[in-house]
Amino acid sequence: MASLSPELIFEIGGFPITNTVISTIIVDLVIIGLIIAFTKQLSIIPKGIQRIFEPLLEYLYDTTLQIAGHKTLIIFPWFASFFLFILLTNFIGLLPGFGSIGFWEVSSVHGETIRHLVPLLRAGTSDFNLTLALGFVSVVTTHIISIHYNGFLGYLGKFLSLNPINLFIGLLEFTLELVKVFSLSMRLFGNIYAGEVVLATVGGLAAFIAPIPFLMLESIVAIVQALVFSMLTMVFMSLLATTSKESGH
Repeated sequence: MASLSPELIFEIGGFPITNTVISTIIVDLVIIGLIIAFTKQLSIIPKGIQRIFEPLLEYLYDTTLQIAGHKTLIIFPWFASFFLFILLTNFIGLLPGFGSIGFWEVSSVHGETIRHLVPLLRAGTSDFNLTLALGFVSVVTTHIISIHYNGFLGYLGKFLSLNPINLFIGLLEFTLELVKVFSLSMRLFGNIYAGEVVLATVGGLAAFIAPIPFLMLESIVAIVQALVFSMLTMVFMSLLATTSKESGH
């Protein structure tokens, strides 16, 4: 069964390098490579990798435009970045070798020797540290964008008021903004980690045929979770960036 916490592979200068860190670095390198390949092949008539990613980016842009309106130019890069990074991180964890290639770690519990497989690679989104960081970046960026559109005083006016009732509601809303960090991160982490556990369990029972339906299911989950996280982030950004004139107040 997959460990709840990421496994340590080695250390560099006292800094721990876990299997999820290695996988995240691989995803970063893949994204950088795709960006370089995409920009080198840009043309009016899509071809090659541009033919794959241009329709996807157009769909994401149109979706942002429908919800965010004139704020699209600022919100879209965050929406697309979250979606593509999480999607690739989720998908790369489904590749052969992830969770199954590694080294055996021997430990003793109550005099009984236990062997535990430490995988060299593991999906980054199955590490709560990464999903928590994504949730933190999402919420902090949302508030920065809100300050950009409302100004600092206008931003404070969303949560502070001389009216005691409105002040209570504003402080409650601000508290809920902090809760979003954990709700976004726990939703993503829980679904991806649960998928890892299922695949590890089924793979241990029957390594060839049985996991195929679950791999197909987890592929759908990978897309849905990437879309849910990025869509929620985009909606939160759009709502909090709404000015008093746009809201009619």
